[in-house]
Amino acid sequence: MSNTELKNSYAVVTGSSSGIGREIAIALAESGADIFIHGGHSHDAVARTVKKVAEVGVNVKSMCIDLADEANQETFLAATKDGGRTPDIWVNNAGVDTLTGPLASADYYTKLDLLWRVDVLATIRLSRRIGDAMRENHGGSIINLGWDQVATGMEGDSGEIFSATKGAVTGFTRSLAKTLAPHVRVNGIAPGWIKTKWGETAPESWQKRAIDESLLERWGTPRDIAQAAVFLASERSSFITGQIVAVNGGRR
Repeated sequence: MSNTELKNSYAVVTGSSSGIGREIAIALAESGADIFIHGGHSHDAVARTVKKVAEVGVNVKSMCIDLADEANQETFLAATKDGGRTPDIWVNNAGVDTLTGPLASADYYTKLDLLWRVDVLATIRLSRRIGDAMRENHGGSIINLGWDQVATGMEGDSGEIFSATKGAVTGFTRSLAKTLAPHVRVNGIAPGWIKTKWGETAPESWQKRAIDESLLERWGTPRDIAQAAVFLASERSSFITGQIVAVNGGRR
């Protein structure tokens, strides 16, 4: 992939201090885009990602702020427009980790509330605000992260919660694409089984399930998602909008 494909572009990636978001930020930088890194809680993780992206040779800025709070969303938006530069690429990847860490033992409705505030409301508010700015500039690409099992559903508490929240993001993405057309493109990526922090330590039964449910018989990687994001951000996808791209190795 050309390291100048996105030269002179400016990309914001929420939730980019680790996991999928981190790989998206790195891949966009490797294609030439200047990057704004965001993390919700860990300043150290943000700093590590900033260092990695800076090594590519692009300009990089960052902020660590919890997007569950509406006032913080406004603060974050203002920071990304530092110097009056409107982002050309905006990736809504920020999400609440309810599978590992302290929230893994939280009750159903606590998880649902947090996911709704970050994964859904922050995505909607940020997309609408930045979408209006992009429309004034007559160009831009917004990419929202969803989930490939929204269409089919999955059993259990996590399946219900993720289907509800990512289903909302999916529907919003398709509608926003119509609102912002023809100048701003809006698309979604629906990851399948991606080996992030949870996947690395998942029980054997889930390891087998992830492989068995993929036609390519393997886990996906954050890099797989990042490559799709670069494509949707670039001119190579200039005739694609309102689409949800499943990156899941083909679901059985």
